[in-house]
Amino acid sequence: MNSLHIPKAAFLYDAMIGVGGIGSGSFFLLNGDHTLGREESRSGHFLDKDDYCKLHIISHYVKALLGVDFTVIPIGKVGNDEVGKKLRNEMEEAGLVTEYVGTDNERHTLFSFCFLYPDKSGGNMTTDDSACLSVNAGFVAAAEKEFIKFAKRGIALAVPEVPMEARIELLALATKYEFFRVASFTSEEMNGILTSGLLTKVDLLCINLDEAASALGINIYDLEVEEIVAGAVKQFSAQNSGIVVSITHGKEGSYLWDGSEISYLPAIKVPVVSTAGAGDAFTSGLIAGIVAGCSPKQAQQLAGLTGSSSVTSPHTIHKGLDRIELSKITKNNNYPFSKIIANLIEEQP
Repeated sequence: MNSLHIPKAAFLYDAMIGVGGIGSGSFFLLNGDHTLGREESRSGHFLDKDDYCKLHIISHYVKALLGVDFTVIPIGKVGNDEVGKKLRNEMEEAGLVTEYVGTDNERHTLFSFCFLYPDKSGGNMTTDDSACLSVNAGFVAAAEKEFIKFAKRGIALAVPEVPMEARIELLALATKYEFFRVASFTSEEMNGILTSGLLTKVDLLCINLDEAASALGINIYDLEVEEIVAGAVKQFSAQNSGIVVSITHGKEGSYLWDGSEISYLPAIKVPVVSTAGAGDAFTSGLIAGIVAGCSPKQAQQLAGLTGSSSVTSPHTIHKGLDRIELSKITKNNNYPFSKIIANLIEEQP
């Protein structure tokens, strides 16, 4: 694996411990570009594409970018089925620590049904009765020894598809042991998050434009994009003045609030095969950049590269994504990447 050029001594952090969904799914290509209606019946066909869930995607890419010297520990559950066994094997092959990937003998592995339009955009529907349901606070607390081991030198990641109590416990442990805390939430969860005070335990919030709009109680068509971004940042900063906020907007690019200003980064142009999982790849790039000592704005550039590389694969984990692939993208684009990003991905003689 061709990881980024970072000597172990230069790492700001030594490990990432994350909780979230672990699962699989299928892709269905719809006929017709118009948005699927509530009572509409639409034809289409299944695609030969591998689907994965948030925690697995982010964990895989962080490990691929940071290499053998960086420890990645996912916390989650799969079912006692062939899909669950396959996912666990793939995680081990990628170098992830699977000690805290448990098996639920009563429930199936999380499954998502992803639908795509001909222009490669789309959405997904995810089962809400999977093994992920049994990932509770106690299950996360069993990993406390890992938080002790990496105290002040760890990244904590809390992402959807497991119960909120598990994510709250992970962020509480991360706060206790002084981890850098990364989280994302769904649009459905956003209102509750704003009233819960949980954002005080988050250093980096990674969301998309729809989730940002939900924080304002609107949809993405009610205001201009920049107004939604500014309004959401104001909401989040009111609860946590030190929070960094990343807001992705698909092929239009991304916005990042670093505590002093909002920076916009256009999407890097690449041949798009599938956009599924691109947001999670973006989050991975942000995390890898922070571990490498980048500022949030510099890490946004690495995240843009990672997200762009991910969409060139039909699968939600692009197993060929590494430093060499990122370097190829920079050679085909004229974007002025910062020196630290260029050094992280440049080819060595």
